[in-house]
Amino acid sequence: MIDHDESGALVVQVGEGFKLSEPVLPYEDDLTLHFLVTALGRWGSVATTVETWGGDGLDTFLASLAEDFRGWQGERIWHSLRHDLTISAEHHSGGYVQLRWVISDGAPAEEWRFETSTWHQAGEDMRTLAADIHAFIASVAV
Repeated sequence: MIDHDESGALVVQVGEGFKLSEPVLPYEDDLTLHFLVTALGRWGSVATTVETWGGDGLDTFLASLAEDFRGWQGERIWHSLRHDLTISAEHHSGGYVQLRWVISDGAPAEEWRFETSTWHQAGEDMRTLAADIHAFIASVAV
């Protein structure tokens, strides 16, 4: 679900305690896009800045999952420029998509890693998530 924080910036709440926020283009005339990924749980929290090249097609990846609402075989994977965010998607019976979100300090060292899963209904729920991520990325597009 897309919302705004106190400053008016867009926030995408992907699942309970898991969100993308603070999109920014840190370099003038450059497509590098940074955003914050935060996971909050009962036992702690973790946050990291994710670096992408104009979003690295994250919205397109999610839209393709929505278009294939009837399902697919195996796992589909997307990752950010520096591998600090990786998303794997699997279609399950009953019309559900499991998205596994992995945030880390990036490849190749990956000294720390956090993983969580969110479940979404195939079709409309995935289309909404893709549209929310598209709006999030486009909110700071050059």
